[in-house]
Amino acid sequence: MAQDPDQPQEDRIEELVAREKALREHADGGRGLTDDEQAELERIQVRLDQLWDLLRQRRALREAGRDPDQAHVRSAETVERYDQ
Repeated sequence: MAQDPDQPQEDRIEELVAREKALREHADGGRGLTDDEQAELERIQVRLDQLWDLLRQRRALREAGRDPDQAHVRSAETVERYDQ
């Protein structure tokens, strides 16, 4: 069985979600986050937005019969402006 062509993006998303969860548990545990941890959490959130966007692009291109490798990571400024 062939590997899912989107597996690298999905694996990275899972890694970042796990780290995001760990940081949120620290914050919710009453100890709060250091400035460095808060900055890391913000970077993770942006990177997750970028990776989810990339994954959606790849899937849309594939569904349209085009090459999913034409998808590219968009800038943080672009993905952060999307309406959720």
